[in-house]
Amino acid sequence: MKLNVACPFTGMQKVIVVEDAKTLSQIYEKRIAQEIAGEVLGEQYAGYVFRITGGNDKQGFPMKQGVLTQSRVRLLMKGGTTCYHPKRNGERKRKSVRGCIVGPDIAVLNMIIAKKGAGELEGLTDKVLPRRLGPKRATKIRALFLLDKKDDVRKYVITRQPEKKEGQEKQPRAKRPKIQRLVTPKRVARKRHELQHKRQRVAKAKADAAEYHALLKRRLAEQRAKRHTHLSQKRQERLSAVKESGGDGAAAASAKKADGGAKKKAAAADAKKDDKKGSSGAAAAAAAAATDSGAKAPKKESKKAPKKAKDSKKAPKK
Repeated sequence: MKLNVACPFTGMQKVIVVEDAKTLSQIYEKRIAQEIAGEVLGEQYAGYVFRITGGNDKQGFPMKQGVLTQSRVRLLMKGGTTCYHPKRNGERKRKSVRGCIVGPDIAVLNMIIAKKGAGELEGLTDKVLPRRLGPKRATKIRALFLLDKKDDVRKYVITRQPEKKEGQEKQPRAKRPKIQRLVTPKRVARKRHELQHKRQRVAKAKADAAEYHALLKRRLAEQRAKRHTHLSQKRQERLSAVKESGGDGAAAASAKKADGGAKKKAAAADAKKDDKKGSSGAAAAAAAAATDSGAKAPKKESKKAPKKAKDSKKAPKK
């Protein structure tokens, strides 16, 4: 089994080949994130502590944290998990992974030095490699170099000098990251100007709002006054029209009353005449009716008499 050991303090890495079955038996059944004492690997690693970070089996399938088995399994994975990188949003795929428990099928086991021992290890702790890429944020640069806020962060940025390639005449320029969230006097002045401009906008907005409300209040007052004057004018016109038509109306009313009285008197006289005429006519009609009835009465009796005689004649036959 190969042990891929990395030292985060120096930035160096080394591969250690272990073939002793007794040594490997002490590594088996360990899980990812567990620690192994350096004495297990040999006397030269005394005092060191190694932490398991992962590994691969003989076919190249990686170990996955959380899968509590030594064998290989197929899991349905989605984006955001280890051992799988989706090519499309929301894509899921079933992938083969190795469990997080170390077994005999593991070909390469990745470890880091969690604690340094007394002696130096050749190829791991005896030399310090410079960091190729350093932090960009100002606060992280201060934390890396233990700087104060008064120190100039720009002097501590990690710079990388590319090597000159064949055929190049000039030496390539050094590369260094652009510092993020760097507070400079220019930035402070710009921020002060932005705040001042913001205060001016707020003050202008308040003044415009007050002016608008005042104008609106004045316009509403003018509208109410205009409506009040219009209604008062209409009311005055109506009252004046009623007053002007007041005298003519009284004369017309008196004339109407006089005409009405005369008409009533004439109607009463006509009614009396009609009553007189009706009474005389009724007497004449009654007299005429009496004469007519007297003249016609005997005829009726003469007609009815023979009927009675007939009845008297018919009686003996029964």
